[in-house]
Amino acid sequence: MTSDHAHRSPAQCPRLIALDMDGTLLDGDGNIPEKFWDLLAAAQDRNIAIAPASGRQLATLRDMFSADTNGAVPSTFIAENGTVVFHRGEVIDTTPIAPDDVHRLLTAASNISAPHDIVLCSPECAFTTQGPSDAARKEMGNYYHALKEVDDLAAVADSETITKVATLCFDGTEEHVAPVYERELTGLNIAVSGQIWVDVMAEGADKGAALRHLADKLDIAIEETAAFGDFLNDYELLQAAGTAVAMDNGHQKLKDIADRIAPPNTEQGVIQVLEEWLG
Repeated sequence: MTSDHAHRSPAQCPRLIALDMDGTLLDGDGNIPEKFWDLLAAAQDRNIAIAPASGRQLATLRDMFSADTNGAVPSTFIAENGTVVFHRGEVIDTTPIAPDDVHRLLTAASNISAPHDIVLCSPECAFTTQGPSDAARKEMGNYYHALKEVDDLAAVADSETITKVATLCFDGTEEHVAPVYERELTGLNIAVSGQIWVDVMAEGADKGAALRHLADKLDIAIEETAAFGDFLNDYELLQAAGTAVAMDNGHQKLKDIADRIAPPNTEQGVIQVLEEWLG
């Protein structure tokens, strides 16, 4: 295993647990497993923070985790791939992209040969150009519940605080989008978030940095944290966590740095490990 620091397998449940969503916590149908709610309530009773950590915007995460019948709801979220951190009713950290860098990205995106859509993300709302295809609008709606269609993304870059820029490409992001950005966008963090999504953030902004900031805010040692993930935008998250858990269905690069491999999300692997930790 290669890592920036010594991971460890917890003798007891970690005090802060970050959970990626797609391919990790969510089941094969994209739903939160029913058993999660009781585990969340049990964790909260023991003052253990469970933080969904996603490329989704904060509004979407809060909608997805609205209170269940027992009233359990996460108080902590790592949104927008770590550029927006929310805890107990307020945004406690944001990492914006400089407007000039957003303009650089929009210029670089014009060199992507495959059809694609751009989403500019602020802490409160996301913006895309008018008239996306029905398929693109549906896909974007999965991740951005607060989404506006606008005439000019360049104008948005100048008027809004942008924390992340997402690119949707149904032809494949690793082949068509990431190489263009990696060639032309020096000084920015480029994260392949899925087969059809690439996220661009400010340099140094990622889920791992957000986890470290959150642990510091909560006065929790990083060794007392854990993180679950499956794809490349979770790499820094697993690197940062005291205990790194990669999903069996995950990218090999994550498995290479993980302390343990959880069963696949289709078998509710996160739930199995949480049940073990929470007894």
